[in-house]
Amino acid sequence: MRILIAACLLALVILPVVALGMARANYAPPAADAPAKLTTKQSTKQTTDTTAPAKETTAVPAKKYSRSGYDVTPLPRAKVEELAKKLDPEAYRVTQKAGTEAAFCGTLLDNHKDGAYCCVVCGLPLFSSANKFNSGTGWPSFFQPFDVAHVAGKQDNSHGMERVEINCARCDAHLGHVFDDGPKPTGLRFCLNGAALKFYEKSEQRPAESMPIKTETAYFAGGCFWGIEHYFQQAPGVISAESGYMQGSVDKPTYKEVCEQDDTAASKRPAGYKPHAETVKVTFDPTTISYKDLLRGFFEMHDPTQMNRQGPDYGTQYRSGLYTTDDAQAAEAKAFVAELLAKNLFSGRKIVTEIEPAKTFFPAEAYHQDYLEQHPERGCHIGKPWWLTKKAAAAAP
Repeated sequence: MRILIAACLLALVILPVVALGMARANYAPPAADAPAKLTTKQSTKQTTDTTAPAKETTAVPAKKYSRSGYDVTPLPRAKVEELAKKLDPEAYRVTQKAGTEAAFCGTLLDNHKDGAYCCVVCGLPLFSSANKFNSGTGWPSFFQPFDVAHVAGKQDNSHGMERVEINCARCDAHLGHVFDDGPKPTGLRFCLNGAALKFYEKSEQRPAESMPIKTETAYFAGGCFWGIEHYFQQAPGVISAESGYMQGSVDKPTYKEVCEQDDTAASKRPAGYKPHAETVKVTFDPTTISYKDLLRGFFEMHDPTQMNRQGPDYGTQYRSGLYTTDDAQAAEAKAFVAELLAKNLFSGRKIVTEIEPAKTFFPAEAYHQDYLEQHPERGCHIGKPWWLTKKAAAAAP
């Protein structure tokens, strides 16, 4: 026992000195309205060292979601303090006082079971056993988070070192630090305090706070999927928006095939042939935004009276369509279109939006996903939905 204690104390002295020679890792999660991607570029806005405690606000923060479907809305400080009271002394010291547990002494260092490592304070899944590796440093190490939106990063210049501290994105619990000496594919080493984590085996039932929220899915085709995807991603309650192809008769179509589908001679088309439509798959939280609210935004984005085109884009892949997942969505979609016609919002022009039961959704190629985020200079000709006009009005002087 005395030898073990001595080894732990020695590690506390030696390893921080070794860390002094390490290059500072540049980890920062994406902004709240950006797609969740692992990045090694660090934003000054995201890494400001907050030495003063955050001011408590009475305003209810807008809900934030990760791409994996978890509610990552920051918890009020009062709620965090309530949760922290249940921690053992070591977990409290590490997570609430930015402490560091002794190297080679944590209980999760040699854990090789399959499962998820969750925040010991709020329960948010932070790391997966699939991304764990033996770094030889004496602390549990991972090369990427469970979801990049679950782990926040900020500058830490304490103890004469330049490091990036990592915290739980939901409750701000101190987790450890991240360095740029990790393995491929990320090249990062997330160095964790085991006391900040609670491990759940894959077969073990996790509590509600460690599970994704219950979501619903809807499919929208309204011309080029770049703009439709971009605007849906910014809607409150939308967890993800993904571009793809739908309602056609060809399995796993490519973008080239979808673009050329109208050029295929009728004599060469198989029986029952139908072209695909550029479609956006929207995953949303029904407790925050309703399907009807999404329908409203969709019809504000595009012109549903244009047949097989949208603005400068021509072809059957640019047709307007609503592809429903159940009878309730189908009824609501048809009722909404009838309501639009009754209001004569399109000067007597017929709405040509097709409403059909959803078939298989085929995700588009990677370069189509988050296209306007990657190429903001391209812009988009579609109209802005209500959630953006409402936001603009609120920001106006």
